[in-house]
Amino acid sequence: MTDEALVVRFDSMGDMLMTGPAVRAVAHGPRTVTMLCGPRGEEAARLLPGVERVIVWDCPWIANPAPAATTTSVAELLVLLKDPPAEAVILTSFHQSPLPTALLLRMAGVRHITAISEDYPGSLLDIRLRPGTDVEDLLPEPERGLAVARAAGFELGADDDGSLAVLLPEPWVPPSQLAALWQSEATPPYVVVHPGADAPARTWPAGHYAECVRLLVAEGMDVLVTGGPGDIALCARIAGKGAHNLAGRTDVAGLGQLISGAALMITGNTGPAHLAAAVHTPVVCLFAPVTAAANWAPYGIPLELLGDQDAPCAMTRARECPVPGHPCLSSITPERVVEAVHRLASRTGAAFGSRGIPRSGAGR
Repeated sequence: MTDEALVVRFDSMGDMLMTGPAVRAVAHGPRTVTMLCGPRGEEAARLLPGVERVIVWDCPWIANPAPAATTTSVAELLVLLKDPPAEAVILTSFHQSPLPTALLLRMAGVRHITAISEDYPGSLLDIRLRPGTDVEDLLPEPERGLAVARAAGFELGADDDGSLAVLLPEPWVPPSQLAALWQSEATPPYVVVHPGADAPARTWPAGHYAECVRLLVAEGMDVLVTGGPGDIALCARIAGKGAHNLAGRTDVAGLGQLISGAALMITGNTGPAHLAAAVHTPVVCLFAPVTAAANWAPYGIPLELLGDQDAPCAMTRARECPVPGHPCLSSITPERVVEAVHRLASRTGAAFGSRGIPRSGAGR
């Protein structure tokens, strides 16, 4: 007989991917996991090993922009949680409270709830971890989530190293413009460049990205520029005439396939950086210090972290840069990023031009 447990994470793709170790700990043994998530995290949730079922609800106190908090929306969640698991683990970022979620889970009939909470939880939590006391403030986010799962009594399997992971579907059909590239055994490893981010404060200037791509192409590298449907014009500018613009051409699983075949990736503090970590692709990360790199840098992979982590905007959580000129990232020249690409390639043994692109899309 199997038990069922509920894991809750309402944020976006990157946050969801970083719940992976916690999810696998909860799923270890004769137990199934239902993930309760928001719309922006759904695709990533369906890729996580250990997740058997996904429930999607747009959370008014987590989503941005936030939907209205109404009796109707609460009733919708209670219907979705009909016959809920007895056990729930609520995963949140340091600035989020689990207590509104815990209240609704209690109303749905969940009997045992574990979470990190700064505030007194009353009867809403059975196991409460205090930030800064029970859980370190600057713990990497995957380890923070795993700490909650462990407090609830769940542990990773003996052969699980706690890294990020996804299950990518096979077979995978690449975007049509890359068909010839994938069919060529002689094609060298490529670089993925993902310039977009949810918050402007976390983006490197588009002109810098464009010049970086030009320099990489001039060195003979294949460059794939990726983004969402809203990034097509931006990525076209950055790709120029020498790189492939794939913005809007893949879902999260397809993006994972592209990244899994790359020698490395160049991006900011954004969801695809954590997707790269989940497929074990090294990252040159242009990381704005509006949040702490100790918490949010790509986890468990070879990394070149660029950006002034002591800039005046540090830890402001600003979406728009509060410092004129966005110096923490704009001061990083394209040449410095290309140098970081070569350092990372040297450390990881990637020799551009020496190995073919994997065509199965199986990841690593």
